[in-house]
Amino acid sequence: MGQLNRITQQPDVMGGKACIRGMRVTVGMVVGQIGAGHSIDEVLADYPYLEHEDIMQALRYAAWRAEEREVMLATA
Repeated sequence: MGQLNRITQQPDVMGGKACIRGMRVTVGMVVGQIGAGHSIDEVLADYPYLEHEDIMQALRYAAWRAEEREVMLATA
């Protein structure tokens, strides 16, 4: 598993949910968009402040959490 340095968790941002780089964009929102059939390019067009690696790390984080493993998150 590569480093997940773009995934952050802070109690005062989005209720402590896993977010992208401290922004108010949750991993769940990104994964939900991909799961709904949107392409990575479509998500990037809808959220121009996101980067391709943000989406990739969100997907890796979600897959890792689905395996019920503990993940060390970067602090923002």
